[in-house]
Amino acid sequence: MVSKAQTATTAGASRRLDEDRRLAILRATYELLGQTGYQGLRVDAVAARAQASKATLYRHWPTKPALVVDAVRFCKAAEGNLPDTGSLRGDLLAWFGELAETIGGDEGPILAGLFVALHTEPELATELRSLRDSKVPHAEEICARAQSRGELRPGYNAGLVDEIVPAQCFMRAFALGEPLDAAFLEHLVDDIILPLLTREPRP
Repeated sequence: MVSKAQTATTAGASRRLDEDRRLAILRATYELLGQTGYQGLRVDAVAARAQASKATLYRHWPTKPALVVDAVRFCKAAEGNLPDTGSLRGDLLAWFGELAETIGGDEGPILAGLFVALHTEPELATELRSLRDSKVPHAEEICARAQSRGELRPGYNAGLVDEIVPAQCFMRAFALGEPLDAAFLEHLVDDIILPLLTREPRP
């Protein structure tokens, strides 16, 4: 006769196995995105790499956009906290440095491919934008800390950071083929972002 404790243990192990399989699927999806891009991603390839059935994938992720966005959410969740260097300039340089490493590393082509796919995949665009909207923007957090230190006056527009910086970095890295080096990041901070954040607010 199986005791209640044994039943609970078996159920717990089953849940852990299911969770392990879910994470394996998400990791496989993210890895294949880097190799094939969004357009080339196939569900059967994900299933084969994760050693799961296609039926399992479709049961939990009925569409490819849902699977991809869940994979991006999981694989980006491991990122650390925002840098807190004690100054606005230091925080921006540290954050942009991390962004530059991401774009210059294995994740850069993945993100670039997803951005391209947004124009032809409305369901993917909706899913990714909902993911973005669910987060507190990094720029808002960094600027709020700067205001509390007296470095920024009320009325600054933190949204300018997200409007400008990713576009500049992607353009330089992928379109121009130039490095996202320290000189470029200092130019981005000192000549563009800080002047915009510290200017007199518009009436």
